[in-house]
Amino acid sequence: MVAVVTGASRGLGAVLAASFLARGMSVATCARTRPDAPDAASVHSTMTDDDRWMASSVDVTDAVGLDQFAASVVERFGRIDVWVSNAGVIAPIGPLVAADPEALRAHVATNVLGVMHGAAAFARHVRRRPGGGVLVTVSSGAATSAYEGWGPYCASKAAAEMLTEVVGLEEAEHGLIAYSVSPGVLDTEMQAEIRSASIKAFPAVDRFHRIHAEGNWTDMEWVAECIVTQCIDPATRDLPVAGSGSVRFRVPDRPDPR
Repeated sequence: MVAVVTGASRGLGAVLAASFLARGMSVATCARTRPDAPDAASVHSTMTDDDRWMASSVDVTDAVGLDQFAASVVERFGRIDVWVSNAGVIAPIGPLVAADPEALRAHVATNVLGVMHGAAAFARHVRRRPGGGVLVTVSSGAATSAYEGWGPYCASKAAAEMLTEVVGLEEAEHGLIAYSVSPGVLDTEMQAEIRSASIKAFPAVDRFHRIHAEGNWTDMEWVAECIVTQCIDPATRDLPVAGSGSVRFRVPDRPDPR
């Protein structure tokens, strides 16, 4: 099985790449900064065979570049079975009336057009060969809950979820199954950026300071495990209900081992 992960130079994308590699998949990663080799040891595996891993410097806002990246993955591994649209940004934070128009454009280009370009490139590939495929869009609770100061982020995540739904409907006959996954609050650089916002710009910032102080994060390896079991593994994955183009779910709390 071959998986693509965008935005894989750090955070959840890097953990997903390592987790997929550790599970025996071939993995192709991309980000604006070329991702380092996944740390498979972080997911309790020593499998780091370069024959199963590749990385490229690609900006998801560049449709042509993303198409070329997809073609290079197919040339290297023969096919793509899973496409994870993980690349995303949070800025600008603050009231929409004060937002810089160029910052808004850049935000939408990454969080919306980037998902569109990736989904289109993957769908074109799936149509050209048998066997279907799995499209995973990393979403957020902000897609369905409004936060003051997060107008662009809430809007872009809602747009990405609806896009994923539409692609799932359009490509169902070709065997593409679509998922929107809300991973919870993760200990990433994006969270540090959120905590740096003033309460005037983002009134809910105290909640994120509290999560940081308590270390009450969603474990990223657990997110990876849920994506594998609920989206990728044919034996356990959820399927869209009749009339729906995608499966939308929030990663649940990790079960207490006790």
